[in-house]
Amino acid sequence: MNEKRINLPEYTVTELSGAVKRAIEDGFSYVRVRGELGRVSKPASGHVYLDLKDQNSVMAAVIWKGVAQKLSVAPEQGLEVIATGRLTTFPGQSKYQIIIESLEPAGEGALMALYEKRKKQLAAEGLFDENRKKPLPFLPKVIGVITSPSGAVIRDIIHRITDRYPVRVIIWPVRVQGKESAEEVARGIAGFNSLGAGDNIPRPDVLIVARGGGSLEDLWGFNEEIVARTASQSDIPLISAVGHETDWTLIDYVADLRAPTPTAAAEASVPVRQDLITHCQTLKTRQMNAVNRGLLERSTSLKAATRGLPKLVDLLLQPRQKLDLIVQSMNNGLKQNLMHKSHQLERITTYLQPHILNQQIYVKKQASQNLNQRFSSAQKNYLSIKNNDLARFTSRFQAINPISNVKNLSQQIQHLNHRLAQSLSSKISQKKQGLRATSRMLESLSYRSVLSRGYAVVRGDNNQIISKADELNTHTEVEIEFSDGRILVDKSISMSKANAQPILKEKPLKKAKKPKKDDDQTSLF
Repeated sequence: MNEKRINLPEYTVTELSGAVKRAIEDGFSYVRVRGELGRVSKPASGHVYLDLKDQNSVMAAVIWKGVAQKLSVAPEQGLEVIATGRLTTFPGQSKYQIIIESLEPAGEGALMALYEKRKKQLAAEGLFDENRKKPLPFLPKVIGVITSPSGAVIRDIIHRITDRYPVRVIIWPVRVQGKESAEEVARGIAGFNSLGAGDNIPRPDVLIVARGGGSLEDLWGFNEEIVARTASQSDIPLISAVGHETDWTLIDYVADLRAPTPTAAAEASVPVRQDLITHCQTLKTRQMNAVNRGLLERSTSLKAATRGLPKLVDLLLQPRQKLDLIVQSMNNGLKQNLMHKSHQLERITTYLQPHILNQQIYVKKQASQNLNQRFSSAQKNYLSIKNNDLARFTSRFQAINPISNVKNLSQQIQHLNHRLAQSLSSKISQKKQGLRATSRMLESLSYRSVLSRGYAVVRGDNNQIISKADELNTHTEVEIEFSDGRILVDKSISMSKANAQPILKEKPLKKAKKPKKDDDQTSLF
């Protein structure tokens, strides 16, 4: 037995691994394997490493980077698939594996299981909550549509929007089927949300994600997590219109509004323009009717209130009577005030007689002279005191020759002398100005200024002034003073019965006397 084994050919590990590899690759060039995806690994290289398993066995599998990018269904753990590829071995670990070249779900049951799994996961995260959904704008200015630019869907949407209420429609072209469709749809939603006020393309007020009907595999791109999560993060209200009314995808649960068809999405995004016009006209008519009805009611109320008001003439009777009383009392008050002011003027006039003013002027002159004498005496006394002080200081400091101190004191004395002279001169000037003002007041109050305007002063015996015609009877001789002199008139009084005025018969004119020196208006200085 041992001899037979010794005769077997001898292989190295590499040679035996290569032989096994060739035998497997030659015997199983292409195979189709059905199983459930177990471990799925996606390193940075882009390759995908996974396990295919059933109830009893596990097989390693590899999807190279170029093939992984073209798969219509992304491999996920738990998904039942049918993999097509070639069997081979990996000598470094002494195991066999299948290199997958295509991967497809094992019927709709597998996709539905994955769909339900994702649906429960997103629902648990709160992406389907109603409080997350945003209200659609009533009248959007710009609508963004994410769909295929070559299908019938976009034509139906534009046609329906144009019929109802024409607004601007911006299309973000995407592929709506295949592996790349999910990423492109997600980029379209995020791209519209990233637009700002300063961009050339205006930011839409509402988004529509649309696609026509199809099988579950055709619509699978809208069941991918990237699409559902991007739609849930959209700040712009989003309408989902994927497939027919019976087709539900994950984006339908996440969207702010789910439309059964793309046409229904267009109808939900804008109102009917004619309906708005009709509604506005109805509101305008109702508003005019309400305004007219309100004006009529207020007019009726105003007329009813007017009948209860008194007439304008009756309202003005008492104010007019009060006005008449006020005018009458005002006239009486003015007369009484005038009389009161006249009495005050007469009382003041008695204090402004010439002899009183002359007496005040005389008193002011005496006071000024006394003040001048006092200032002169004070100046002499001050100079005498300073001279005595100077003599005393001179005698005290003769030994030390205080010539400089004497000069300083002499300058101080001269300065004080000068200030005293200025003070005396200022005081005398002030007194002179006061005396001139008093003289001007006397001149303004003198009766001679009145005589120059054509008046005369009548004096009787003892130089008594006669101010009334009845007083002429008590005087034997009358003297009349004019502005340029006086004349004596022989009194012969007879009253004319026609005008009851006294008639004077003059004696031969005497030479007018010159006014007394005390009565002349002369300047005091």
